[in-house]
Amino acid sequence: MPLEKSDEQLKRYFSIGEVAERFGVKASLIRYWEGEFDFLKPHKNAKGDRRFTRKNIEQLELIYHLVKERGFTLDGAKQEISKNKKQHQERAQVSARLREVKKRLEGIREQL
Repeated sequence: MPLEKSDEQLKRYFSIGEVAERFGVKASLIRYWEGEFDFLKPHKNAKGDRRFTRKNIEQLELIYHLVKERGFTLDGAKQEISKNKKQHQERAQVSARLREVKKRLEGIREQL
């Protein structure tokens, strides 16, 4: 029997609210990071609403990992990203997967 993809796996774009909720931060912090990190460029619709792709979310995972989990300053995170981008992307992806597992486990615990 084939596995069904969830709605989130099928989505192409995510709103800033969805992204902020995913990381447990305020939307204003996401907007601030967008201004600080040149490589983070979400799409904008005609109204100017930000639409984040999966690639944008991966970029945010890297920023979140360095700034929130490892305690880097923004300047330090920028330097670290330019030096070791691939290594940090892999770590950020692992960190994001672990957050998802934690979220699912907490959901299961609430159901019990």
